Amino acid sequence: MDSLSRTNNSFTETRFEYDPKTDLKAFDETKAGVKGLVDAGVVKIPKIFIRPSNDPPETPNPRLTNLQVPIIDLGGIDGRDRRDEIVDEIRRASEEWGFFQVVNHGIPFGVLSGMIDGVREFNEQDLEAKKEFYTRDRNRKVRFNSNFDLYHAKAAN
Repeated sequence: MDSLSRTNNSFTETRFEYDPKTDLKAFDETKAGVKGLVDAGVVKIPKIFIRPSNDPPETPNPRLTNLQVPIIDLGGIDGRDRRDEIVDEIRRASEEWGFFQVVNHGIPFGVLSGMIDGVREFNEQDLEAKKEFYTRDRNRKVRFNSNFDLYHAKAAN
């Protein structure tokens, strides 16, 4: 079967029994993430990113097709009653969705744009500059890596 191997900043395919753990480790050790694959010129999606055919995706629940990401309005958060309500909304959204959108947070548009630009600039840096931050150590305050569950997910993403 096909597998990935790392050679001089590029991935090459070799024939042998496919071992996803070896490929995951090789991918992770590049510290380059998916962008590193693109930058290396990989044109075929590596198997670690393909969900096994014996594990088809779940059929979407028709009741869930018109869902909207929770929106948390922070307006009035300085008032005690509203603060408790907002905390409860955040708790529910975190438990049920795992994420949410925040509005009326008071962060100026320029600051938000600057943050997005900073993230983009970080990801466009030379690989050597990003490697300093590549870690799976959850105790590090600043870290960069591929998906957090790389070694546990059915397929990398």
